[in-house]
Amino acid sequence: MEPTEIRVVVDNYHRRLNNVSLSFKRYLYSQIDWDVRMIGIKGARGVGKTTMLLQHILDNYKDVDQTLFVSLDDLWFSNHSLVELVEWASQHGIQRLYLDEVHRYPQWQLTLKNIYDNYPDMAIVYTGSSLLSIDYAVADLSRRQTLYTLHGMSFREYLEYENTLSLSPLALDDLLKNHVEYAMQITRDIKVLPLFEAYLEHGYYPFYKESASDYLDRLKWTAQIAIDVDLPAVEDVSYATLLKVKRLLSLISEMVPFVPNMASLWQELDTNNTLGLKMLYALDRARILSLVSSKMKSYKHLSKPDKIFLNNTNLMYALCSKVDRGTERETFFQNQLSVGHEISIPSQGDALVDGRCLFEIGGKNKTFEQIKDLPDSYLAVADTEIGHANRIPLWMFGMLY
Repeated sequence: MEPTEIRVVVDNYHRRLNNVSLSFKRYLYSQIDWDVRMIGIKGARGVGKTTMLLQHILDNYKDVDQTLFVSLDDLWFSNHSLVELVEWASQHGIQRLYLDEVHRYPQWQLTLKNIYDNYPDMAIVYTGSSLLSIDYAVADLSRRQTLYTLHGMSFREYLEYENTLSLSPLALDDLLKNHVEYAMQITRDIKVLPLFEAYLEHGYYPFYKESASDYLDRLKWTAQIAIDVDLPAVEDVSYATLLKVKRLLSLISEMVPFVPNMASLWQELDTNNTLGLKMLYALDRARILSLVSSKMKSYKHLSKPDKIFLNNTNLMYALCSKVDRGTERETFFQNQLSVGHEISIPSQGDALVDGRCLFEIGGKNKTFEQIKDLPDSYLAVADTEIGHANRIPLWMFGMLY
């Protein structure tokens, strides 16, 4: 490969690095075992995957040209292959590559497997869409890589990102037992409720800082790109199906939390149950919707969800014509607890966490009436700074990661 051919890749890499700050790192950064030879990081658009890769380069390379970052949706790859790039890097003493948007590269799984096997001195860190499903029949990456998922920002991270408060994540059991002590400590330093309201509207995706007044418009556009670009990159879908996916999202956005009547929903979309469920679960994998049921969710065996939410409250403000406060509270709770915990729909109450902790979610006047006398039952209450006993402020469930 001629030096002029690689120059554009290196120049783009340098430009990207030059605009990255190390002042704030996402929660997953410290959890990744960066010494593993192949690392995959999945996540929705806009949650900070690319920034995390560039931060790791700045943190670990005094000479940044000892490694290389490239996005696989770059036009450069219309005339060059990833294997060509790896061969050039190997010849120039580069032993670690950072690959962004891997799902945009044809046959990416097989290509990574071949690179792993044929270049034993080469390590790779890659990012991909949350839609990615690893097909081990195509390439056995299971024993070759460690895979992580990056979620959007928690309320705890938002406070740190705003330089308001720095606090380590709390374990759920610790929070349930000691929430009064933690709430008193936090509210002694800040007015938490106005910050929480701001987070619900614009704090889940880190790019809100660069977007300012057009954040919600950009978020709506981000969701559309996930459907128009990312979904076809990982699934064999027709243009007609993509239109139905967008129509499905539009219908659900106006009805959340949606308790699905599948027959009428599929009739509205002029589709069948099999394709309809595939569309629903694709939007769930894209982190646009959140499907909750009384049983554990499985992407291999698609079953009817009992309730459908938008994935997070920021999407509610971007996609819904009107944000219902009760739905907003439930959406926040399921969004924050779904990181590291299993949430299901119980016969009584709003949410069952890890099969043992029962929650009712509501405003500050919420009572235990609906879950009274049930073991391990709690209230998650809005508009409350400090709770009491099993009555816990809703905002505190944003401190878990």
